[in-house]
Amino acid sequence: MSYKIAVVGATGNVGREILEILSQRNFPVREVVALASRNSAGKEVSFGEEKILTVQALDDYDFKGTDIALFSPGSAVSKIYAPKAAAAGCVVIDNTSHFRMEKDIPLVVPEVNAAALKDFRKTNIIANPNCSTIQMVVALKPLHAINPIKRVVVSTYQSVSGAGKEGMDELYEQTKGLFVHDSKEPKKFQKRIAFNVIPQIDVYMDDGKTKEEWKMVEETKKILDENIKVSATCVRVPVFVGHSESVNIEFTNPMSIEQVYDALENAEGVMVVDRREAGGYTTPVECVGEDATFVSRVRVDETIPNGINMWVVSDNLRKGAALNAVQIAETLVQQFGLKPALETA
Repeated sequence: MSYKIAVVGATGNVGREILEILSQRNFPVREVVALASRNSAGKEVSFGEEKILTVQALDDYDFKGTDIALFSPGSAVSKIYAPKAAAAGCVVIDNTSHFRMEKDIPLVVPEVNAAALKDFRKTNIIANPNCSTIQMVVALKPLHAINPIKRVVVSTYQSVSGAGKEGMDELYEQTKGLFVHDSKEPKKFQKRIAFNVIPQIDVYMDDGKTKEEWKMVEETKKILDENIKVSATCVRVPVFVGHSESVNIEFTNPMSIEQVYDALENAEGVMVVDRREAGGYTTPVECVGEDATFVSRVRVDETIPNGINMWVVSDNLRKGAALNAVQIAETLVQQFGLKPALETA
């Protein structure tokens, strides 16, 4: 079996990464279509090492006969076009935040809650979680499975690529400008990002949380367990790619370091790098281009009952977005019997 795949937002950071990962993982592709705004129509993007795709305008595309569409164009665009694609029989895997908290739309990290895909045809839309949520729940799932988690307190250190190409460009231009005494005013971020950290990602909500923090709370509950209490502080840092998280966990029962290591080392999608020596941990630099969620600095928190601290790092453009979306598509094919349109016509 092979599938016709559309990548919507193909000229963006995540769209390009999706195309690369589809090729790297040898997804059974019959045809790949690159879609973006009318302004990007005619541009070229790579699919693997040899194939070049010409970008088509999303406005003009007919999704009938397309098996899977991987969307990463922004919420406003997904709001309009994802339902149109779904109505045409195409399964949409959407990277934006628009559908995540809708009751009938599964929010999926395959290593954590693949079973949520069983009724995917009900809406033909599947939501990809927020990047910071994905890596955290991948690390939490194997621990929660053996010792229920009561509470999580997480502080994030999120790279500028989470804000798209404009965020990466702003960090580059501001950093370069500071060395030549040419100050660049912030445009994408609320304050200067070069040599700085910004404790605000997305807009403020009425209770003082930012929307990014709200996403981590609510998405974790929907994906992992609605009874887990989550407190999040989300911070933008001057790193190009790779999100880091300091995660404090309170378990129901006592939990030894050995039990944590054993659960994580046998978990799908997790890599433990935790040598108690200088440099014996993973940083964003080492995680770029890697598929795993890395866990380091595992230690007991003696200030709370049954407490554990750990450090979690992942490539936010891969596992935090593109890879997770492709893994959802793989799961639909391998576990839930998605048939190509050509075979069901």
